[in-house]
Amino acid sequence: MSGLDWPALMRVGLNRLGLQPDAFWRLTPVELRIMLGAGAVPPLTRARLEELVRAYPDAGKGRDDG
Repeated sequence: MSGLDWPALMRVGLNRLGLQPDAFWRLTPVELRIMLGAGAVPPLTRARLEELVRAYPDAGKGRDDG
């Protein structure tokens, strides 16, 4: 299960946004977020990637880095 409240998302999409069901199901999650006013997820920058690598290192997890 995805953890998303699909009935609520469908009500908003069909009722508030006035979408037809086929148009709702063709949307990507990012497109739906933008239409609902939540904005887009910012792109992953090199600095953010390096921050994540430091926070969640792969070393010692059975991976051969060399």
